[in-house]
Amino acid sequence: MGKSEKVARELQRRRLRGGRLLLRGESQAAVARRVGVTRTTVSDWNERLVAGGLEALERRPRGRPSGLDHAQRRELMRVLMRGALAEGFATDLWTLPRVGKLIERHFGRAYSESQVWRILVALGFSCQRPSGRALERNEGAIKRWEQVRWPALKKTLPNKAESSSSSTSRD
Repeated sequence: MGKSEKVARELQRRRLRGGRLLLRGESQAAVARRVGVTRTTVSDWNERLVAGGLEALERRPRGRPSGLDHAQRRELMRVLMRGALAEGFATDLWTLPRVGKLIERHFGRAYSESQVWRILVALGFSCQRPSGRALERNEGAIKRWEQVRWPALKKTLPNKAESSSSSTSRD
């Protein structure tokens, strides 16, 4: 369970506790003090409580549902773990547009990049940046070049005792 999920559960527990206190006849001000929220928040809870009971204070999903059920999300995870090359992309790098194409190809659903990002975060993925180093990189050859060839190519500073060739210099 991620941090945001823990926070959401704690907020729901606080709402339900406040709702039970309101049902017992506690004043809104007293509930606000005991639960640690503003009186305006308790007033909103009270309206929801009157309209729909304690169930109205339970967590409600925000935004539009993703449209992918649990089995489809598992399948998406399996396909993502196989890699982008296995799905016919030129490199093994997953990008939001590529994942969007993948979802559309496999599940027939088109999503914006922001919704694709939300789906990936819900699956436990995070933003990663490639190292920018070639897979064929030869560390030994690079070290030899830095120690042998680079010093021979590097310019050295002129000796301070030598006079300047500048026409503005006082000599």
